[in-house]
Amino acid sequence: MNLQLTRPIAFIDLETTGINIGTDKIVEIAIVKIMPDGSKQVKRKLINPQMPIPSAASNVHGITDEMVKDAPSFKQVANEVKQFMHNCDLGGYNSNRFDIPMLIEEFLRAGIDFSTEGRCMVDAQKVFHIMEQRTLSAAYKFYCNKDLNDAHSAEADANATWEVLDAQVEKYPQIGNTVEAIVKFTGEDDIVDFARRFVKDNGVEVFNFGKHKGKPVLQVLKEEPQYYDWMMKGDFPMNTKQKLTEILNRTLVKKTL
Repeated sequence: MNLQLTRPIAFIDLETTGINIGTDKIVEIAIVKIMPDGSKQVKRKLINPQMPIPSAASNVHGITDEMVKDAPSFKQVANEVKQFMHNCDLGGYNSNRFDIPMLIEEFLRAGIDFSTEGRCMVDAQKVFHIMEQRTLSAAYKFYCNKDLNDAHSAEADANATWEVLDAQVEKYPQIGNTVEAIVKFTGEDDIVDFARRFVKDNGVEVFNFGKHKGKPVLQVLKEEPQYYDWMMKGDFPMNTKQKLTEILNRTLVKKTL
């Protein structure tokens, strides 16, 4: 083992009903505890979130309402989970931004205090992003084995991007060799506005910020029409205002039909 430990470290991964820390819930928790001597202990549990699991979430992690209907709630296993991580540092992948905040939120809902004070929180994703550059120059060197001269010159960057993509098609046959195939492989965001102030939830536009986050835009505009005026006068991108107006106009058209 390369990692030198003075106390156990618990690597946490969660599957959830969504990515909203405040409203979504855990449906599966896995903890891999590495001891200072290199031995490993594992705890994995399905959790009943006591709310429907959206199909979009099930499509990602494969866990359905049927699979968790007889599983315990987080509150029922919270003490057991807490004890398993006693005196452990914490680790994960993107865990500092998602898994640990979500886990702490669930502990709070269960009425249990889980403190991170005095614990190290190691996020392997942060190491990855620091050590392996995600710049165009780095990609150009990796895929094309060339140095990008005149980086940040628009023409040089555009040409390098084309060469990188062409090299990726050769290196990764599984992504396909057409634009349509590559878009299908990478996934095309179903965006509403480019600033992502609105997103789609099962085909319905919902707010992605502020006090109405997660609520359907149409519902908010009906219940609080002044919110439209506030956004139109606010410092939002024009594209966001355009899409908001399109949503409002769609409502008005329906009323006249």
